[in-house]
Amino acid sequence: MPNLKFLIKHPSHFLALGFGVGLSKKAPGTLGTLVGIPIYLLISSYSFSIQMMMALLFTIVGIFICNQTAHALKVKDPSAIVWDEISAFFLMLVIAHPLLNPLKIFELFVLFRIFDIWKPFPINYLDKHVGGGLGIMLDDFVAAFFALLIYFSIQ
Repeated sequence: MPNLKFLIKHPSHFLALGFGVGLSKKAPGTLGTLVGIPIYLLISSYSFSIQMMMALLFTIVGIFICNQTAHALKVKDPSAIVWDEISAFFLMLVIAHPLLNPLKIFELFVLFRIFDIWKPFPINYLDKHVGGGLGIMLDDFVAAFFALLIYFSIQ
């Protein structure tokens, strides 16, 4: 389990561990998902194209920082790495933007956490067979995709 010293040792670790929430011993993925909300709210007034560029940047940077941090921890997909949850949930909020209110954000949060924890096929396959930063990020983005499918189908 990483500690505060590890967190501040390198900017990649600081980001990958969700500014420190990944250090939580209980539900770091859930806390990481919640971090996506204030980040989204900070840029929610920008145009959709700017928001999507931010989401793309978070994804590309995420592959690198998650890979670097997992390598430093010598663990394939450490639970302390929560940038994958942050960036996948951030993208969900950007995509659902016109429909958002606190209840809708809560619905998206619950759906995302269900798919991220449950990991039905193909999420579980990706989680087990795709390594490195790409693997860490990819299963969360597929979970977000399934969560959005359900979300939009019930709206």
